[in-house]
Order: sequence, then structure tokens, then C-alpha cells
Amino acid sequence: MTYLLPILGVLLSFVFILITKPKNKENFRLLLAFSGAFLLALTVFEMLPSVYEYADPKRIGVFIMLGILLQIFLEFFSKGAEHGHVHLDADNSDFPWLLFLSLSIHSFLEGFPIESNDHMIFGVLIHKIPIAIILSIFLLESKIKFNKAVLFIALFAIMTPLGSITSTLFDMTSQVYAAITALVIGVFFHISTVILFESSEGHKFNLLKLLVIIFGIVIAYFL
Repeated sequence: MTYLLPILGVLLSFVFILITKPKNKENFRLLLAFSGAFLLALTVFEMLPSVYEYADPKRIGVFIMLGILLQIFLEFFSKGAEHGHVHLDADNSDFPWLLFLSLSIHSFLEGFPIESNDHMIFGVLIHKIPIAIILSIFLLESKIKFNKAVLFIALFAIMTPLGSITSTLFDMTSQVYAAITALVIGVFFHISTVILFESSEGHKFNLLKLLVIIFGIVIAYFL
């Protein structure tokens, strides 16, 4: 299930968009806000305490900051697709390689901590579904050929399981694994906080989104 759930989450999201053909991505903002809160809370509750058991705290802090910087760098190429924004030319029919490569690196890294943190599979899954939905809307509404769109989604779907498999193939020391996990924590911190900051249009108070965010945190706590 560790390998299957992320794949099904992405592929079924694509099929859902293909069948329903929604025109407005704003309808998925509540789901995105929930995913950001849920992922952030799981990272704090599950990953952050455990990673400090295996290495020097300051070293872990350095890798967390490197993860944040890495995600900022990747977003120069993805244009923020990891947190629900796709700012690419919809009239371009070429395969969006830069978007694909940046999302693939992000998704590959997501798979590493899943093997040792059972509940993180749910955080990653809930994070991937709204992203896959928004990506699918963009791909299907753009001039990219349908077979290229399917290829993009299929390859994107297998990247997280590929990261999980890779983490089991190499006999890493506890310090190396802690460093990679800390890097992923930094990536998650950046992604989830940006989602939460952007979940309120114009920074206006929105009771429904606040309740959704609180609900995501509470669910993660009791998971």
C-alpha cells in the first residue's frame, strides 16, 4: 500500500478531472488548505521529533534549512505547482520538461521518509491529490496533446513510490538517513506553510478555511 496509494491518488485524480471537466480551480482551495495543514502537522508531530534522535541538532537544522532552500529553487522551474499554482503558457503544446523535472525531484524526495514514518503516507497522499487535480485541469485545458498529458501524470505518479523503493535499496547509516529526512522536512515546511499563507485571498479572514485548517491539524494529531 505504501507504493500503491500515491500512484492511485494521482491517477484517480486525473480520471476524476477527465470525467467531470471542472472549469474552476478555486473550488479545490479548501482541499488544498486542508492538505497544507495536515502535512505540516504530521511533519511536526511525526518526523521532526524522530529525526533529532539520530544526529546533532544543529546539523539537522542545517539540512532542514537546505530543504527549504531546495524547494524555493525548484519553484523557479515549477512556478509553484507544488502548492497549487500552474503559471505556464497554456497555448504551448510542448511537453513541460522543467515543470516535470522539478515536480519529479519534489515527489521523489517525498518518498524517502514514508518507509520509517507509517503515517506520512497519508500526509503525502492528501498533499498529492489536490496538486494532481490542479495539474490535470491545466494539462487537459492546455494545447498539450492528450498522450503527453497522460505520460506526464503517469510518470509523476510513480516518483514518490520510486523514492520509497530507493530508500530501502541502500544501506544508509542513521546519520545519512536523518540528513535526507531533515531535507524532506524542510521541503514539507516550505510547501505546507506557503499553502496556508496563500489559502486566504488578500489575507482576509475566512472562517470556513480556518475550520478546515484546524480540522487538518486535529486529524493529524490523533492519527
